[in-house]
Amino acid sequence: MSIPLQGKKPSLPARLWGGAGFALLLLALAPVLRLEQGGAGVKLCVYVLILLLAVGALCLPAAQVRDPDRVLRLIFPIALAFFLRVLMLDHQTADYQDFLSRWVAAFRDNGGFAAIKLPIGNYNAPYLYFLAAISCLPMPDLYMIKLVSILFDVVLAWGGMRLVRTLCPGRSVRPLFCFCVLLLLPTALLNGAFWGQCDSLYSGLVLHALACALDGRPCLSAALLGVAFSFKLQTIFLVPLWGALWLTGRMKFRHLFCFPAGYGAAILPALLLGKPLEDILGVYLGQTAEGAGTLCYNAASMYAFLPYGAEPNERIGALLGIAAAFLLVLALLAGLFFLRERADSQVLLAAALVMAIGVPFLLPYMHDRYFFLADVLAAAWTCVLPRHIPCAVMVELSSLLAYCNYLRGRYSLVLYLGGHTFVMLTEALLMLCALIWAVSALFGALGPKPGLSAQMGKDS
Repeated sequence: MSIPLQGKKPSLPARLWGGAGFALLLLALAPVLRLEQGGAGVKLCVYVLILLLAVGALCLPAAQVRDPDRVLRLIFPIALAFFLRVLMLDHQTADYQDFLSRWVAAFRDNGGFAAIKLPIGNYNAPYLYFLAAISCLPMPDLYMIKLVSILFDVVLAWGGMRLVRTLCPGRSVRPLFCFCVLLLLPTALLNGAFWGQCDSLYSGLVLHALACALDGRPCLSAALLGVAFSFKLQTIFLVPLWGALWLTGRMKFRHLFCFPAGYGAAILPALLLGKPLEDILGVYLGQTAEGAGTLCYNAASMYAFLPYGAEPNERIGALLGIAAAFLLVLALLAGLFFLRERADSQVLLAAALVMAIGVPFLLPYMHDRYFFLADVLAAAWTCVLPRHIPCAVMVELSSLLAYCNYLRGRYSLVLYLGGHTFVMLTEALLMLCALIWAVSALFGALGPKPGLSAQMGKDS
């Protein structure tokens, strides 16, 4: 039985926002009709799918509020998010042309899902299910690949909303605000609808997993994390946090076995379709091996502090980065364990952000998109604690500049210092400052509470 909205009539400003949102969704038909691929039937189908995704996106936050004013005000930012994505559907990047389109063609030529067993692509099996399904549809691959990513943009925003609602149960506006922010986040817009990538898929599952962990559902949390890991190796940046959840008493050790169970459930269809287990388990080893060659692939990592053209010892540089990332995680786990009485949900969210920024910042062979999880966690953190807006802005700006470097095919902010050229020093400095901010906030949150300090002084 559905819960009715409150009886009051919507205000005039709310009706205007709602009307503007509906108008924007109708206007989206114009750029859809100008799409370069497919006939009128294909374009109409794309438009209908966009509308269905927009309606679904609206239903998720609307189900959490009973105020018609807020529901109507949500229509415009959601419509704007989808309108902007429609404008990006025709763009083809080198990643699509050289990899994604060829993988879909390989599935189409080899029987769709029957080709799952073949060594197609370098993504793990769960994402290949989507590509195999797309190969069976009479729709342009480009649009369907992007629509899958847009679907998970909605899942991502939903996960952020759930996470913020868990941390701010009495403030219904903040979860709704987070939902809209994540839908309109520049890197989220560009990642799926423009670039055709799928980072919202694993990141959305991670946000849902974290929300479940903080909301007292450890089994579901670990299972969702395992599914996220089955899609993207970058989930590993945040996996140690579940160790912290165990060390702080939020989870039992037995709950952690739901992680391999979730991973196993995700890869089971591929096994049943004949894909060898060693091929599935070897995907991530292959991806890490492909990374060797240069310490940084246009990521805002610590290796961006090296001058352009520098030739450091790659083996030593990589080992130093891996050791630094390991020590950062170890220090976080130790601190959370020894101060577990103070490790409330806000502390754990801050620790998650430190990992999402710090681990890819220190590791070698990182790519420009590997801070996507940091982007969305920083945005959610800011919705919980608005005083940390500068941190979220620095993370997002750094990532956005890295995106622009790749998508434009040239570096945006080249610096010449001391006779050396630095192609991504600005981006790295922004990410370093964001990391320092997050670490400082975490230390502050783990410090003695004023009330507790006063009581301790009185007792002594």
